[in-house]
Amino acid sequence: MTETAENYFSVIEDHFRAARGTSLFMFSPLDWSLMDAWKNSGVPIEAVLRGIDTAFERWRKQPPRAQTRGINSLNYCASAIAEEAQAMANRTPGICKNVEPPFSLQDVRAFVSKNAGSLRAAGYCDLAESLESLDLNRLFSELELLEQKLTAIEEETIARLRDAATEEALIEARRALDRDLKP
Repeated sequence: MTETAENYFSVIEDHFRAARGTSLFMFSPLDWSLMDAWKNSGVPIEAVLRGIDTAFERWRKQPPRAQTRGINSLNYCASAIAEEAQAMANRTPGICKNVEPPFSLQDVRAFVSKNAGSLRAAGYCDLAESLESLDLNRLFSELELLEQKLTAIEEETIARLRDAATEEALIEARRALDRDLKP
């Protein structure tokens, strides 16, 4: 898959945020340098995404007392990404390739239905219809494609919310983000 630099970076950024479980996260200059180095070295985007997933899986398997700090940098995922890139270069199966999804098709349907209802209640009927029109039976076997489609709908929702927000609300959101990033 050929990626433009901007798309390469944004796909990694979106995937890392999703794995981290927060949309309020900004990469550091080191993170951007890592992504640039991977892009320039020809590391496939699939290896980066799998490496991120592997690093988060390893972190989540640690005892809770070892999880006192969250994963706040791509650097944490660098060794897992290198392993995935090497596995792909050697044409060996990737670390995450045969891992079962951490959720069921029924869970995905419930998630989509709940969020479609929330979008509809907020007046975004077209976005709700976009969610409801996803062929979940087919997409559940292609989770990367499902994630891309859900991310596109999420980005459209965020863009509309940002456009509709008052200047005061945007400033408060930025302050909240700054407070969260300080620690």
